[in-house]
Amino acid sequence: MKFNTKVIHGGQQHEPHTGSVNVPVFLTSTFAQRTPGELKAGYEYSRAANPTRQALEDALASIENGATGLAFGSGLAAMDAVLKFLNPGDEVIAVDDLYGGSYRLFTRLYEKYDLKFTFVSFDDVSKIADVITDKTKLIWLETPTNPLMKLVDIKAVADLIKGKDILLAVDNTFASPYIQRPIDLGADIVMHSATKYLGGHSDVIAGALITKTKELGDALHFIQFASGGILGPHDSYLVLRGIKTLSLRIQRHSENGIEVAKYLEQHPSVEKVFYPGLPSHPQYELAKKQMKENGGMVSFTFKSGKKEDAVKLLENLKVFTLAESLGGVESLANHPATMTHASIPAEKRAELGITDDLVRLSVGIEDLEDLISDLEKAFSSI
Repeated sequence: MKFNTKVIHGGQQHEPHTGSVNVPVFLTSTFAQRTPGELKAGYEYSRAANPTRQALEDALASIENGATGLAFGSGLAAMDAVLKFLNPGDEVIAVDDLYGGSYRLFTRLYEKYDLKFTFVSFDDVSKIADVITDKTKLIWLETPTNPLMKLVDIKAVADLIKGKDILLAVDNTFASPYIQRPIDLGADIVMHSATKYLGGHSDVIAGALITKTKELGDALHFIQFASGGILGPHDSYLVLRGIKTLSLRIQRHSENGIEVAKYLEQHPSVEKVFYPGLPSHPQYELAKKQMKENGGMVSFTFKSGKKEDAVKLLENLKVFTLAESLGGVESLANHPATMTHASIPAEKRAELGITDDLVRLSVGIEDLEDLISDLEKAFSSI
């Protein structure tokens, strides 16, 4: 199947008993058994497996070209399962420009369990070899990164660690599988905050893992089952429904995203725009090679460098909503330093370039003219 067909039919089947086109929401905690240990259709207890969640997990594996999909109660719950796969003393190399919640999970929770985290720039992949040790067991990437829209050459990293006992995991939340499929480029694990583009309507909190091999999928499924961070059946249904329109939505997000980025780049109040679809992006050529589209995430700073200007603009937006999160059909605006990345220490933010005047936009699927007009009016208030 081609991708646009996969999001609707991939890994899916009509409900066998009634012929229902949509998977039912199986609101049940447990399943009747004919005799002890003899299961109907393989279902025993919904923490282990639920038909609605299974339908979503099958769809996730299909659209990411993976062997196994797993659905969790949040993106961080999905990450938590990956970290539980490691052992005390193992080392993790992570991209430095990282979502604040990921950084918090790594440093404030798992460091105390004797996991070591090294945060580095992946601008020059060859330099990653300098920090790999015999204890390195996982490389964690975001691409594009949150919020500075840096890219990482996934294939180059996969080639670098080929033959080593190191897993490569990629947070594909910003791109979505419509734009890039990390497993095709050599990744072992793909993670999504399915709250974002997969769900697509700002009405669910969910996470996802997709694995390259069934063996790795089985190991992570055991952790999912044993730890219990599963996604409920109704939320599974919502994400599955969101996936069916993923292609249409991401295409529109991308069409609006590039135009908003171009508008910002020529605005006299804007210092720098971070968007992989602009020729000014330092990894523009990598974006063309690795990504089908450029997505709807845009960040920018002010020539004044003042936090006050960022706050003023955010307070005066009307079509863009000032809120956490991203990836919904509606446009959202965010101040990373005080919102999504507040858990990262101020000195670390400054080192990375997450300045107090940085604004991150999640460009929605509204009419472009209304989005530009909204930004224009907000700029005029400064």
